[in-house]
Amino acid sequence: MPDEVALFYISVRNIRILGLVCVKYSLIDLKLFVAVAEQRNLTKGADIACLAPSSASHRIKKLEKALGVALLEREARGVSLTVAGEILLRHARRVFATLEQMHSDISPYTNGAQAHVRLWANTNAIHTYLPDDIGAFLELYPAVSISLEEHTSAKIASAVAEGDIELGIVAQQDQSADVRLHPYRKDRLVMVVPDSHPVARQKSVRFAQVLEYPFVLLEEGSAIHTFTMNKSAVAGGHLNIRAQVKSFDAVCRMVSTGVGIGLIPYDSVVKSPELKLKTVELEEDWAERDLMICTQPEAVLSEAAAVLLHFLTQRAVKSV
Repeated sequence: MPDEVALFYISVRNIRILGLVCVKYSLIDLKLFVAVAEQRNLTKGADIACLAPSSASHRIKKLEKALGVALLEREARGVSLTVAGEILLRHARRVFATLEQMHSDISPYTNGAQAHVRLWANTNAIHTYLPDDIGAFLELYPAVSISLEEHTSAKIASAVAEGDIELGIVAQQDQSADVRLHPYRKDRLVMVVPDSHPVARQKSVRFAQVLEYPFVLLEEGSAIHTFTMNKSAVAGGHLNIRAQVKSFDAVCRMVSTGVGIGLIPYDSVVKSPELKLKTVELEEDWAERDLMICTQPEAVLSEAAAVLLHFLTQRAVKSV
């Protein structure tokens, strides 16, 4: 039985897509190809894959024969990728990313956990309330493991509606998918500025009014980064991003030194006399950020997910 049977759409230069091709090769071949492609050198790639250069060369040739297309251009100082090689590299990376996720999802059970819950949440929830809530939950239920991922509210709600995950935490205002919402926390977005900033003298502002100033944002890829960029586009402006950092705490500290201004949840503002900050309310409906736990309307949750949902909603009640 072959090690692997893979299905790939291979596009070769100007030739039309060849279609579904059933080929025989192993994960070792794919790992070798990725190593060679990334190093642009057969010998260096072979070393990373723990293979002799001659063996690596033989495997690459067999891979090319199996796919029916040249993947590498041999050059005097190394190799370069053909168009088909670029396509294979992109898909191979996805294959290994999926395998890593598979091992990550399985690992809780191999470490003694009896149940596993996938929970997606937006930036606000992950950086404010969830660390304490999940920590408290896992102390009570050590046999349960939780994998937590950060996504935008819209993506989370869609994943829940489609049954990809059981639980998600979203900003109520940002989702329109067919999901059931359970109260979690109340919060709002505010502008945080140095206390000497011109905006600091105002009690509230429209978002369009502050777009002329430099911003400090969470790093690109975070849910709130995407949210802020979208809102600036809607307001007809273009953000001057002076710094991108990894946490709301870092945003506050950068703002306090005059690097820029920030848009963050009120409960994430660092309330320290050392940081000379001022929070200014936003005159926008979208500034209200009530966090909700979403589930499928008619779905029967797994026992672990049901227990987690009950625990988080009870924590929400106690916080009021």
